[in-house]
Amino acid sequence: MKLFDLDGRVAIVTGGNGGIGLGMCRGLADAGASVVVAARNADKGAAAVAELRERGGTAEFVAVDVDSEESCHAMVASAVEKFGRLDILVNNAGISIRKQPEDYALAEFKKVIDTNLNSAFACCQAAYPEMKKAGGGKIINIGSMMSIFGAEFAAPYASSKGGIVQLTRALACAWAKDNIQANSILPGWIDTDMTKTARQVVKGLYESVLARTPAGTWGNVDDFAGIAVFLSSRASDFVTGTAIPIDGGYSIKA
Repeated sequence: MKLFDLDGRVAIVTGGNGGIGLGMCRGLADAGASVVVAARNADKGAAAVAELRERGGTAEFVAVDVDSEESCHAMVASAVEKFGRLDILVNNAGISIRKQPEDYALAEFKKVIDTNLNSAFACCQAAYPEMKKAGGGKIINIGSMMSIFGAEFAAPYASSKGGIVQLTRALACAWAKDNIQANSILPGWIDTDMTKTARQVVKGLYESVLARTPAGTWGNVDDFAGIAVFLSSRASDFVTGTAIPIDGGYSIKA
């Protein structure tokens, strides 16, 4: 097997029907993996699958509600039924509610934690037996630059993404014995539907990001194709427990 070849591998990407998730699906499919696009919106999911197939990839859509433990287990079972195994799990599904800390209802805070952090744990638990059966696996958890920085409008989001980093480290320690590597990615300011709403809430955000980012631009979703392939391939077999910023240098700028 070539270093970055994913032929014969099966990947699940939650929230894979758009944004960063779809960018990662493109990379995985192009590298030869069979990709399960797992999401709530079936129409967007069907469109994502059609695009991946047009690129020459193998892809299927599986409906999932990541807030439901039962649905997460059903998602994994469906992927294995379709493709016979599971090698790669990308926990990408997430939401954000932007308010000042004093303005959140506790239910809103819990909703963000459930969707961004607790769901990732549930998906990892569901995937573990199948990865162990396959002789190993790769887990990629999507954190955020908010795992590093604070922001006045992102208390629950930052809390969930900081938790993602620590969850990833715990899984890396626990499952190394099973040849499962777990790593997290910390996206910076990427041009997605989610960040478009952020620009509406935070005045001057677009310009301030450009000024701080050494690369001089916002990222786009296809910037995640390469890191997805690397962390899913043999090339990263001795890489585990890491948190890798994908941010054009935003997090290193003094």
